[in-house]
Amino acid sequence: QVQLVESGGGLVQPGGSLRLSCAASGSIFSIYTMGWYRQAPGKQRELVASITSGGITVDADSVKDRFAISRDNAKNTVYLQMNNLKPEDTAAYYCSANIRRTWADQTPITYWGQGTQVTVSS
Repeated sequence: QVQLVESGGGLVQPGGSLRLSCAASGSIFSIYTMGWYRQAPGKQRELVASITSGGITVDADSVKDRFAISRDNAKNTVYLQMNNLKPEDTAAYYCSANIRRTWADQTPITYWGQGTQVTVSS
């Protein structure tokens, strides 16, 4: 089994910062792209940022210059540093990872964390 466990969400005032973490554990042969998504009430889940195993990142336009994704391959962990948070950033944040569980797996499978709530409010 593979588990993704997120942490770091909470309540923060506008302009504040939070750092989300997501650690993958279990039967893991290799992790490819990892990412963060968010879903606000009544809206579709959207990509916030992603990062390949080689460190190439993609950021949504709405978070450019405010959020930064990074990863520690030795710890199977992905981070999301969120600065200058805005009320519109309020959402449940989910991490994802494309994982091959064994060397015999030909294609990676996408796993999801349980989500962590981020609320930006004064």
